[in-house]
Amino acid sequence: MSPTPLTDLADVAVLPEPGDNVAIVSRDLAPGTLLRHRGAELRLPHRVLEGHRVVVEPTAAGAPLLSWSTPFARARRDLRPGDYVCTPSSLSALRDRGVRDLPEQHTATNVPLDPYRLDESALRLGDQVAPVAQPRTFWGYARDRGPAGTRNHVVVIGMTSRSSAFVTELARRLARGDHPAFDGVVPVAHTEAGEQRRPNNARFVLSAMSGFLLHPNVGAVLLVDEPGDAVSGEDVRAFMRERRYPEVAVPHAFFTRRGGFEEDLEAAAGIVDRWIPGVAAQQRTEQPLSDLRIALQCGGSDAFSGITANPLAGAVCAEVIRHGGSAVLAETDELIGAEGYVLENVRSVEVARQFLRAVESFKERVSWHGATAEGNPSGGNVYRGLYNIVLKSVGAARKRDRRLRLDHVVDYGEPLPGPGFTFMDSPGNDLESVAGEVTSGCNLVFFTTGNGSITNFPFVPTL
Repeated sequence: MSPTPLTDLADVAVLPEPGDNVAIVSRDLAPGTLLRHRGAELRLPHRVLEGHRVVVEPTAAGAPLLSWSTPFARARRDLRPGDYVCTPSSLSALRDRGVRDLPEQHTATNVPLDPYRLDESALRLGDQVAPVAQPRTFWGYARDRGPAGTRNHVVVIGMTSRSSAFVTELARRLARGDHPAFDGVVPVAHTEAGEQRRPNNARFVLSAMSGFLLHPNVGAVLLVDEPGDAVSGEDVRAFMRERRYPEVAVPHAFFTRRGGFEEDLEAAAGIVDRWIPGVAAQQRTEQPLSDLRIALQCGGSDAFSGITANPLAGAVCAEVIRHGGSAVLAETDELIGAEGYVLENVRSVEVARQFLRAVESFKERVSWHGATAEGNPSGGNVYRGLYNIVLKSVGAARKRDRRLRLDHVVDYGEPLPGPGFTFMDSPGNDLESVAGEVTSGCNLVFFTTGNGSITNFPFVPTL
C-alpha cells in the first residue's frame, strides 16, 4: 500500500486568525488524511466535512476552542491536532443526513451565552479609518436635496397591505422600456397595517413610508391609501412634520382610492404618467463617493461567510468610509455572542451602551416566548459548519472590518445621523432588515450569501 500523501494545511483549510486553535476545512477530508502545519504532521482520525472545523493545536479538556480569537465552544476531552470539532447538535445534523465515518461522541460543548459584561474602563474609544487625500466619485443621479441616487425610479407605494394589488398592477401598466436613463416604475407592496385598527407596529410602518418618500433612488413617488386604512397618507405627513423630516423634494402625490379598481387605476396612472418624462430626462453624472450608503446583509450563512464574503464586504465598506461614505450593519439577533467583536472600537461609551441595550432588548423579547438566542442557527446553518449562535454571529459581524469604528446606533428605520459605520437595530429576517436599512437611507445593498439565500429591494440595487 502506498503511503498517504502529505498535504499542507493551508491548501485544504483556513485559519480565521493566527491565534485560533481550530481551522475551517475547505473540502471534504477523508479519515487518515495527513496534514502538515507549522512544521508538524497531523492525521485526521475521522472524516471532516467541508466547512467544518478541525483542531490544529493541542487543547486540554475544558479549554476554549477559538475562531476569530473568540471562544465558541469548549473541548469535551483532551483534543489532539487533527481531531474533528463537533458539538452534539452538529453531530446530530450530520447523522440525520447519513454522513459516515464520524466520531462516536461529540468532541466539544457549546459555550453558554452568559450576559455580556461591558468593561467600560477597557473600552477602546478609537479613530475611524483615515480619510483619503483625494476622494473619488461614482456615476449617480444628483438630487436637489440629500445624497445622490444609485438608481432613478418612479415608485408607487401601497400605504397598507390593502393597496398592494393596486400598486402592483399600476406599476405593471406603466412599465416603460424606451427610456435608457429611466429605471422604470416599481411598486412597493407589503403585508403590513391591513387591520381595522391601528397596528402595534404603526411607528415602523410610518417611518418606512417616510424614508421611502425621501429616498435618493426615488425620482418621483405616489403613495396610495384607501378610506378607513388603519394608517394613512395623512398619518405619514403628520409623522414627518412631528419628527422634522425635510420636505419631499421630488414630484409626489398622495392618492386615496375612492372609486372602482379600474377607475382608480386610470386616475393614478394619469398622475404618474406626467412625471415620467422629467424623471427619464435625468442623466447619471459624477457624484462624490461620500454619497454611497451601504446596507450590509447576509443570508443562508455557512462557515465560509465569515472568512470570504463578509470580510470582503467589510473591506469595501472601509474604503467607502475612507471616502466619506456610510455603511450599516443590522440583524440584532445575529450579533448575539459577537458583542466583544462588534465593540472592539467605538466612538463613545454611550454608543457601546446603546448597542448592548438593543441586544438585551431582543433577548428579553425572545424569552417571553420561552426561547433563547441559542436556537437561532437553522439546520442548514449547522450542517454547513455553523455549530452555534456564536460562530454564526461572529461570522456575520465580520462585515465590520477590524479597522472600522462603530460610530452610531440607530433604531429600526431611523435616518442615518452621519457618515461612518452604523448599527441599526433590526430583526434577522432579511426582508424586514433590508427594508429598515433602505428606510434609513441606504442606496446600495451588499448581500453575502453562503448557502444560497438572497433578497433585494424594489428600488435599491443589490450586489
